Order: sequence, then structure tokens, then C-alpha cells
Amino acid sequence: MIRKIPKPVVEVLKKIQAEGFEAYIVGGCVRDLIMDRIPNDWDTTTNATPAKIVEIFPDSFYENDFGTVGVKVEKFIENGNLKSDREHDVIEVTTYRIESQYSDRRRPDEVKFAETLEEDLSRRDFTMNAIALKLSGENDFEIVDLFAGRSDIENKIIRTVGNADERFGEDALRIIRAIRFHAQLNFEIEEQTFLAIQKNVHLISHVALERIKDELSKIIISDNPAEGVEMLHKTGLLMHIIPELEKGVGIAQNRHHIHTIYKHLILALKYCPSTKLEVRLAALFHDIAKPQTKRGEGLYATFYNHDHVGAKIVRQILTRLRYSNEIIEKVTMLVDNHMFYYNPDEVGEASVRRLIQKVGLDNMKDLMDLRIADRLGSGTPKAKPYKLRHLEYVIEKVSKDAVSVKMLKINGNDLMKDLKLTPGPKIGAILDVLLAEVIEDAEKNNKEYLLQRAKQLDGEDLAKLRDMAKEKIEEKKEEDDKEIKEKHWVK
Repeated sequence: MIRKIPKPVVEVLKKIQAEGFEAYIVGGCVRDLIMDRIPNDWDTTTNATPAKIVEIFPDSFYENDFGTVGVKVEKFIENGNLKSDREHDVIEVTTYRIESQYSDRRRPDEVKFAETLEEDLSRRDFTMNAIALKLSGENDFEIVDLFAGRSDIENKIIRTVGNADERFGEDALRIIRAIRFHAQLNFEIEEQTFLAIQKNVHLISHVALERIKDELSKIIISDNPAEGVEMLHKTGLLMHIIPELEKGVGIAQNRHHIHTIYKHLILALKYCPSTKLEVRLAALFHDIAKPQTKRGEGLYATFYNHDHVGAKIVRQILTRLRYSNEIIEKVTMLVDNHMFYYNPDEVGEASVRRLIQKVGLDNMKDLMDLRIADRLGSGTPKAKPYKLRHLEYVIEKVSKDAVSVKMLKINGNDLMKDLKLTPGPKIGAILDVLLAEVIEDAEKNNKEYLLQRAKQLDGEDLAKLRDMAKEKIEEKKEEDDKEIKEKHWVK
């Protein structure tokens, strides 16, 4: 049963029809309505030309070559996709069209306007997206389903409209869109459509990496991300998009893992407790360097430094796929630090403070979620053992302790005022040494001690101070790394 259509959408249809033209709601929003989902956007189609649409709706914009006019309407709550910084919503009105040859496998060489709805629907990608709704009466709608799309929706089938080879040859982005719908809707890809994807998978090279990135991201944040990535693998598309993941297929690990590297990564993504794109990407990529770093075979194979090597590979992948710098930095940081070691009997609060300093307090929850995904993806039945619960307790306990210079009880002004130090780089070097000491012993973060210690440090030259700060940090980092290598890297 079709839920109530928002009033602004109905008004757009009525105005077009009042001018003697046909007008239909069409595409993904109709599919969502049939599935009782709230559409993210609203598309309509008509036999009115773009010029006529602009005439009917003066407050509209036509800035493309595809016959689509954006009609501004008042915000409507029913949309479910409102943006607070927008003063209006937009309903896209597109003239019926048929399309010519697709030389670049992405855009039609020429767009020709069609005369009938059937011609327009016949050019669409999948049957489930080729259904139209016609306003009949005041608030009643008639479903126009020329390609059995409603039946495919009911049976959860993804099928192209007409010949699958032709549809994918027209627009290669449809290849990964099919897989995205598989992950988002939990629909199965019909056999001939699946075979056509495998046959035409090489055409994805004609699609801009930004568009591929957008579709991949939608797969990763869907309800079935692991199934989506697995379908990329089954169709052969993964080799064209992220060949680095394919290197883990069939590669066994060691006595601590029952799954191959590739399957472990897929399961880590499947069981990742976070819905954040960055954390899910980290779950999928966290062990991506294991094939390159594997030493030995059988139960005692090792993968030393796979976290650090993996971080470099992840940076290359995400850069290639045109992800933002913010996402690249976050995912790389998570992968680089996913091997953190913690045992309540061996690791003290200072180590936790160093970890917080390294990754940031705001990122600790995401790092914990990545560890949980790693554990569950390894076949471990318990997501959060006592050690991780205890770590959460210690993180909360030390969260107010100083892990940055800004959190020290003194600052540069204090050093200049109380110790009569002159402005310059030496002040920063003294504060760095003080921070290193406070991270080791939080009790030292009091103004009296810090001023006294700063006075002692003032006797050292700048180079020595910098060496002292670096030495303290590197010394403790080596201790932490040694614990990780001994206790955790050999899994």
C-alpha cells in the first residue's frame, strides 16, 4: 500500500497536469514507497519540455543537458531527508527521453526527448526503478508497471530492464549500482543480470573514481556491507576497484585464526559494531598487509609490522578512490593502531595515556569498535572480554589526565612570568619534556612541581631538550612495541 505522498509533490504533479501534460512520480522513490520506505528524494517525469516546465515553475533551475529541471518547493517533513541549512526542498522534473549511443560507457552522446512514458521507462536501469505513479483523482495514485518491477520487488530480485548487456554497456556505473542495491535492499541479483555483470565488469574503468567511491561508500554503510563486498568479489569487480583485498583470498593465517585473510576481513566488516564509514573501512582493511608481511607457513606463521605496512597501503587505496583527507587520515590511523596491546596485569595507566595521546581521546571508542570487529571476525564468540572492559574503565579514569601540552597545569606564559624566560622555541621544548614526564606519572601535573622542574630544564640547551623529549617518547614507544610483538602480533 502506497503511503501518503507529500503535499508539495502532489502539487507539482497537479500543476503540470493542469497545463495539459502527463506527469508521473518515477524511479527509486516509487520503489521505496512500494517497500514502505521513506524516499530520500523525489523524481518526476513528464512529456512537457524543460522550457515548458520552467514556464510552469518560474522559481526553478535548469542547469544540465539531460532534460531535468529542479523545482523548488517548501520543506516537507515527510521527505525524511531534510537539510537544516536548506531553505527549500527540490523535486526533479525530467522530460521523457530516449538516449543515443554511449561512447564513453557513462553518458549518452545525445539526449533525445521521447513522446511516451513507455519509451522513458525502457531506458532505465532495473525493473524495480522503472515503475511510475500517476495521480488519479484528488489524492489517489495509479501504479504504471510496464516491466514487472513490482513483482521483482516482492520477490526481492534485481533485474535489468530489457537486455542486461545493453543496459551495462550504456552506463557502466550500473554494474556497481546493482551490487549496491544488493547490499542496501538485501535483494538477489537475477542470473542473467549477474552473468552480464561478470561479462562487462571491465567497463567499470570508464567510470570516474569519485562515482565508484560514492557507490562503494553506500555499500560499506549499508545493512549488509559484507555481502556487498563479497558480491564485488564474486562478480570480479573487486579486482578492478580494490585489488589489494584480493591478495588475501585463500591465504591461511596461523593457529589463532580459523579463517583465511580475505574471509577474516569480510567477517570483521560484517560484525563491526560501528555504523561509521571510517570504522567500517578500517575493519575491512585492518589486515590488508598480511599477505605481504607473512613469514613462514602453518600454525606459527607471523605477520610482523602488518599494521604499519597496512596503514600505508590503506592510504594509497583511499587516495586512489578520491576519499577526503579527513577520511583517509582517520582510517589510516585506526589501521595503524589496531594492534594496541593491553593486559591489566602488565600495562599501566601511563601506557593508556600514551595510547590516548597517540590516537586522540575522541578516537578511542572507534579503535575499540575496530578491535571488537577484529575479534568477532576471527571467530571469537565474545566481543568484549574482561581486558577490553577494563581498558574502557582505565580510559575513563585517565581521560582527564594530561596527554597534550594544552592539558599541563602550566603554559608558556607561566614560564615567561614566573621563571623570566624569554619567548622562543626553548619554551616549547621544555613543555614537551614536562608532558613526557607527566604522561608517565600523572601526579606530576601540578603547577608547583612543573615550575620547579622547568627551572631545572632551563639549564639545558635547546638541542638537548628536544633530544630529551624525543628520547622519553621513543623509549616508551619501544617498550610498548616490544610488548605488542611478544604478546599480540603473533596471532
